[in-house]
Amino acid sequence: MSAEAGPATAGGPDGPARRVRLPADRRTPAAARALVRSVLSEAHLDELLNEALLLTTELTTNAVEHARTELDVEVVADDVGLTVTVSDFAPGPGDELTVGTRNDATEIDEVSERGRGLLLVDHFASRWGTTYLPTGKGVWFRLDRAGAAANGGRVGGAEHGSTATGSAPVDGSAPSAGAMSELMQTSPDPYADDPLPDFAASVLSRVADMVGAAGGTIRLDRGDGQGSQVLARYGRQPRPGNELLRVPLSVHRPYAGELELDAAPSAYAQPLAVLTAERLSLHLENDRLRRADVRRRAWLTFLAEASELLAQSLDVELTMALIPQLVVPRLGQWCAVHTADEWGRLRLAAASHADESVLPQLHKVLDETGPDSIQARLREASRSAAQIPLGGPMEGFAVPLIARGQRLGTLAVGRHQRHRHDPDEVAVLEDVARRAALAIENARIHAERRRIAQTLQQSLLPPVLPVVEGIGFAAEYVPTGDDAEVGGDFYDVVPLPDGRWLVVIGDVSGKGVQAAAVTGLVRDVIRVLVGDGKPLPEALARLNETLVERGGGRYCTLALAAVGPGEGDRLDVSLHLAGHDRPLLLAGTGGAEFVGTGGTALGLLDTITSPTAEITLAPGDALIFYTDGVTERRRGRELFGTDRLRDAAAPLAGYSADVVAARLRATAINFSAEPPRDDIAVLVLRNDAT
Repeated sequence: MSAEAGPATAGGPDGPARRVRLPADRRTPAAARALVRSVLSEAHLDELLNEALLLTTELTTNAVEHARTELDVEVVADDVGLTVTVSDFAPGPGDELTVGTRNDATEIDEVSERGRGLLLVDHFASRWGTTYLPTGKGVWFRLDRAGAAANGGRVGGAEHGSTATGSAPVDGSAPSAGAMSELMQTSPDPYADDPLPDFAASVLSRVADMVGAAGGTIRLDRGDGQGSQVLARYGRQPRPGNELLRVPLSVHRPYAGELELDAAPSAYAQPLAVLTAERLSLHLENDRLRRADVRRRAWLTFLAEASELLAQSLDVELTMALIPQLVVPRLGQWCAVHTADEWGRLRLAAASHADESVLPQLHKVLDETGPDSIQARLREASRSAAQIPLGGPMEGFAVPLIARGQRLGTLAVGRHQRHRHDPDEVAVLEDVARRAALAIENARIHAERRRIAQTLQQSLLPPVLPVVEGIGFAAEYVPTGDDAEVGGDFYDVVPLPDGRWLVVIGDVSGKGVQAAAVTGLVRDVIRVLVGDGKPLPEALARLNETLVERGGGRYCTLALAAVGPGEGDRLDVSLHLAGHDRPLLLAGTGGAEFVGTGGTALGLLDTITSPTAEITLAPGDALIFYTDGVTERRRGRELFGTDRLRDAAAPLAGYSADVVAARLRATAINFSAEPPRDDIAVLVLRNDAT
């Protein structure tokens, strides 16, 4: 072998030549191959096509990957062969690469360590070498026709020197260019659901044939708890005592694997096995990234569904019971939710296990106390607001439940049956903990609002109705479907100074705290005015003045009925309506009709009208008051309406006030499957004289 200053050609100077500058781009090897193909065609050197394209691909790919600069590709052909030079412009001096004859196993191993692309060049090229210049480095190779002798030709200059291989005969066991080309061009089926097994089997069989292996195996562990699995197998099982050729696969965690060949030692077995493992590793890495992307998409879908389920529940206990059901078994073998009280003490709120028979044991372990118990670790996680590992029989980890800066408790999750949580699962569980904490906090806020609303609503209604001899009072009230809102409907029964009783039912516009404030104002003003003995028309006028002066756009409809003993066992009722719906008179002998004359709602105008209607109730007769939540109850576009109310009340003649109120409430509620959009209030006044 002799060192050459530059690439030498054996043909004359009149052969075809091409020179082109290409960018550092993944498409550059294809462009270089096209250039070589055109020169070979013009020089009628088609028998060198496979080797020339393979080596051109290796040199340009190496230059693109490592130099990352523009490339000069020069192709020169003559009568007996082809010379290709690939030059880059990477700064700095290069290290000289000394290469021996192709059949020297020691030096071939050195080449395989320094650059496996050069291994192919060394194997197939008639001669090759490297040239170092101030502007960069060039690598060239020479391919001669079979039987042609390399002689004479031009010599290129070199600034820093060059090294080259001598020509050496190839033994019969060396792989051919066609086999190498097929091995390098083998790729997975892009349309298969899982192309890796077939691809691995194809690559394994090809490399086994090339190195004369009796058998081979590709093993892969995807880190999913299944352990190392056989991805592909070739030939027979290795015989005991055979020294196997093993090459690890260059893949990222959690993937791991190796290529195993039952092959006799040779100059090319190890380098080809390493080259095959690297090619296989590239596609395995693509598979890992694809599966990771699919998995992350699945986790995003899971988190979106979990958020939707948690957001639908505004009940604290139901929300906490839902969290373990979301986690187990997808994210762990078991899950426990603990809540913290105002002193930081933890209480088990909900727990679940993939195996229900183990649930009692889980509860027992969670209840244990002591410095090394799970309880102690959970308290540490709650105090430190950080992830804490859990050991012992229920291995896993705990994350704090924190929402809006408030520590609500902990979420503890047990490891999977066959493997620990991977980083993606830990990140998902931390996200679940954040969403769960927010859902619990929202449910607590809603529960507090509901409690406040119920307390405020109850303060606007009488706790009980008075029991009066000969007069029956009964009421039913159903708040709006949103039980966290305070409604504007109210009713009351107030004693009058003259011995009569005042029945009041009203509806303040709107809902919420502002409507409740107006409701309380109306209720208290009426009690004060009638308690001072003011006539009902005057009481309504003064109440209207109060609402107008207050402003705010709130108005109120009212129905007032003063009831007292009449002639004999009858009851006399003086009815005043201020914009309210007319009450229904239910005769004890049967039949129902609306009575009274409508007036002006309060709070809209400076002056109002409220005509008085005098009504006599015979024994068994009942006067039914209601709010618009009854008549405006909807079923699609259909309203309950006054006609349906009258028809529902007519069969109730002769029943007690309690029964009449309860039946009408049930009829209105059952009219639609939807929760009420408005408050429903029914107040019944009945002559109970016998």
